[in-house]
Amino acid sequence: MFPLQYPEVWEMYKKHEASFWTAEEIDLAQDDKDWATLNEGEQHFVKHVLAFFAASDGIVLENLAVHFSTEVQIPEARAFYGFQIAMENIHSETYSLLIQQYIKDPVEKDSLFDSIHTMPAVQQKALWAVQWMNRESSFTERLVAFAAVEGILFSGSFCALFWLKKRGLMPGLTFSNELISRDEGLHADFACLLYGMLEHKLPEDVVHEMIRGAVEVEREFICGALSCDLIGMNKDLMTQYIEFVADRLLTALGHGKIFNSSNPFDWMEMISLQGKTNFFEKRVGEYQKLDLNGLVSGLKEGGGHGGCLEPFDGLRAGQRLLTSEVLSPLSGRPFSGWADVAQGA
Repeated sequence: MFPLQYPEVWEMYKKHEASFWTAEEIDLAQDDKDWATLNEGEQHFVKHVLAFFAASDGIVLENLAVHFSTEVQIPEARAFYGFQIAMENIHSETYSLLIQQYIKDPVEKDSLFDSIHTMPAVQQKALWAVQWMNRESSFTERLVAFAAVEGILFSGSFCALFWLKKRGLMPGLTFSNELISRDEGLHADFACLLYGMLEHKLPEDVVHEMIRGAVEVEREFICGALSCDLIGMNKDLMTQYIEFVADRLLTALGHGKIFNSSNPFDWMEMISLQGKTNFFEKRVGEYQKLDLNGLVSGLKEGGGHGGCLEPFDGLRAGQRLLTSEVLSPLSGRPFSGWADVAQGA
């Protein structure tokens, strides 16, 4: 791994490593009581959001394990993808535990776990992502597409669950939403970093077409098929928020905005900031409870850790990110793991 050739990529890996968490950290004690107070429409909404998240994490995991982690050649990026795979597994476990916790009827529970086949609204979103899990599309296209999956196709659902937090409901669900939304934001940022390092970017009109497609799919899911007004959210403002998120992603990719929409939910920024603070305060408290005397003594006796890495000062000029798809796309058989979904099974 050392000497590092791509320090900015390594920094992203270390940032992700520092934010590690597990499903066991989510306290669901209050959630059962709150779940009983939600009306039928609110429960329907939450069920569909969890069903989509559970299905989508499977798609993201397959793409990482089968495609990106084998195509990207540099060790620093592979380290990030390896850690991302671990975190996506934790996300998947968390969503499964939430469904297990809230849904008591075994038939309904099975339907939610198999939502990619049983729920048309979830299937439509999955189809958009699955169409890009195919090496007939260039790596660059697929990189942008999965930045859109994690940066746009999750945005409305994340926002809706933050709305529940604003109402003081479902603390376990909303805390897991804070942690997972932070992770997915980091994954989208990483995709933007890699995209910026590629020698050949996509034409602006191609990127805009992809992003418009993602926005429409998310808008239809959260405002149409699922209907965010079930939990008291305004559809027009939610559409504006999705457009705002899309413009922000385009800017991070180095492309021009499409919608020029402002953020209609300023409370989103406050909740996100507060969540980060609370998370790290909680972690500090937990670490203080541990008996670290033996560890500290061992470090002193053995010389300890001599310090930390110095800040990185950028990429070395002239280095390539990939050996396989910088200049031209790879061709190959379509991804088969989700073929039944792509065919509408």
